[in-house]
Parts: sequence; structure tokens; C-alpha cells
Amino acid sequence: MSGMRTRSLLLTAFIVLAGASCNSALTPTGVSAPDVPVSSSLVGGVLQPALSSLLSCPAQPVAADTEAIGPLGGTLAIGPHRLVIPAGALDSTVTIIGVAPSDQVVSVEFQPEGLRFDPEHLPRLTLDYSQCGLVRNLLPKRIAYTTDGLQILELLPSLDDLLHERVSANVHHFSRYAVAW
Repeated sequence: MSGMRTRSLLLTAFIVLAGASCNSALTPTGVSAPDVPVSSSLVGGVLQPALSSLLSCPAQPVAADTEAIGPLGGTLAIGPHRLVIPAGALDSTVTIIGVAPSDQVVSVEFQPEGLRFDPEHLPRLTLDYSQCGLVRNLLPKRIAYTTDGLQILELLPSLDDLLHERVSANVHHFSRYAVAW
């Protein structure tokens, strides 16, 4: 019985150490993992961390805007959402498309995907969440860079304007962004 207990303790220690070694602050590409608030929940008798989630809201109609924006900058108005591109962010004129899909998540997709901006003149994205209800609006919101399937890849440093029910953040490139809490 003592040998079985020793093996069980060794196996438990191995699992704990293996799990701890997988919890690196860096991903395989060397990019820092997102700073995500962590809570926990009990799943199948095992304590699981729960990451930030996207804010769930009633679906709104599709909204879109297309603008040719160049070195002097410009603004896209995608329904209630705004993308302000300052002067100097782009070297040449680019046709920019912003679409807010009809979904239960407040999000905007930008084209051309991967478009990058001068780091000294970053565009400012503002997402409106006024249709999402009061209870969740009291919690601090952030803008999340997501996959097309709405998995959070990174939480951006954001400013949450509770009074006007919108959140803003600078973006470095085009992709899909959504409101997280």
C-alpha cells in the first residue's frame, strides 16, 4: 500500500510540475500572452481558469463603411462605431472597409486584413456597446483582437467610457476586434 501511495504522490507532483512548466508568459513565437483577468470555475470536479469573455448583446443590423484614406488620415463610421486614422498613419492611399456583422457580439472586421500603420500614428478604434444592457455595462470593458471565429487573441489597452457606453483602443493592424469584459 505504501508503494502505491508513493507512486500516486510522485504522479501528482509530476502533473503539477508539468502544468507549471506549460504556463509560460511567452508563446512559441516569443510574443507575450495577453494580460487576461483570470477567475475560476469547477468543471468535472477540476478547478479551471476562466478567461475574459466577449460581451454578449442583442444582435444589431449589419453596418459597413468604405473610405479611401491616405497620408492625411480620415475616419470610418461603421454604424455607431468609429475608426479614426490620424495623419501620418499611412504612406499611401488605401481603400479601407469596415464591417460590423449582425451578431450577438459587438465586433468590427477591417479590410485589407493585416494592414499596418506607422507606430507613431496609430488609428483609434471606438466600439459602441450601448445596446448591451446595464448589468454588464458596469463591468470594465476592453477591446479584444480576435480570430474570425471570435476567439480572443489579445486584449488591447483600452479606455472604457461608461457614461457614453463605448470603449476605445489604438490598433496596430487590421483584423477583427470585439468588446470584451
